Amino acid sequence: MMGLLLFIFVLVLIVFLAFVAFVGYKMVKPPRLVEDWTPKDFGFDYEDVEFTTEDGVKLSGWWVDNGSDKTVIPLHGYTASRWYPLYMKPTVEFLLKGGYNVLVFDFRAHGKSGGKYTTVGDKELLDVKAAVEWLKKTHPEKAGKIGLIGFSMGAMVTIRSLAEIEDVCCGVADSPPMDLDKTGARGLKYFANLPEWLYVFVKPFTKLFSGGKEIHPIEYADRVKKPIFLIAGEKDPLVKVEEVKEFYERNRKINPNVELWVTDAPHVRTLKFHPEEWKAKVREFLRKYL
Repeated sequence: MMGLLLFIFVLVLIVFLAFVAFVGYKMVKPPRLVEDWTPKDFGFDYEDVEFTTEDGVKLSGWWVDNGSDKTVIPLHGYTASRWYPLYMKPTVEFLLKGGYNVLVFDFRAHGKSGGKYTTVGDKELLDVKAAVEWLKKTHPEKAGKIGLIGFSMGAMVTIRSLAEIEDVCCGVADSPPMDLDKTGARGLKYFANLPEWLYVFVKPFTKLFSGGKEIHPIEYADRVKKPIFLIAGEKDPLVKVEEVKEFYERNRKINPNVELWVTDAPHVRTLKFHPEEWKAKVREFLRKYL
């Protein structure tokens, strides 16, 4: 009898580990979003570009020279791409019609870029570094004033870039996860309808497959000294307003140019629900600091 119980226990354990390993694998290998629209749809000529990160990942994107000395790089979130219609398409249109040059690309393991796995904010910093270096090398006259607009994972990378990439001068961080353990657990429920407690078992497999390390942007609250505009939504199921407020309160002690806007929107949906106000506030922020 004991032997049978032990066999059943081991079998259940193996099935459970296989399941959480599968979930971990799927989390770091999101589906790739590719659509048909281009900046040409807004009346702007563009160039298909590629550049390679320092760890050898080839990234794909668009470059739009708008005749300005100011360039903005929009950064998409987890599972999205430069084509994401919810916020990337309207942001690209907004920036181009605002007169900015735009360099937009797909993070590793997203869209048309290379890379097998996403690291959700870790090695993605290398992606932004590669984009900035490409701009400095190919269009140095356009690289003197570089701003970022990041959403979700892209907002995480925006925060890190402001602390770690000298050439980036300001950034907008819309719905930035501050503690990846908390957001990761909530993400299991949000993306896969799985219980949050499962994350503690899934997490080791995500790190094993991706080779990435955990990134907690709250740790950058004492490091960012460049202008940053934080946007948080009260109905966000992934990022709590209190977590973004904590970053803001800590950062403002060393950074006089940190701003926070709290809205009633869900995750990364302030632009959708309050488009004119979002554009007005972001326009003024970029005018002031870029």
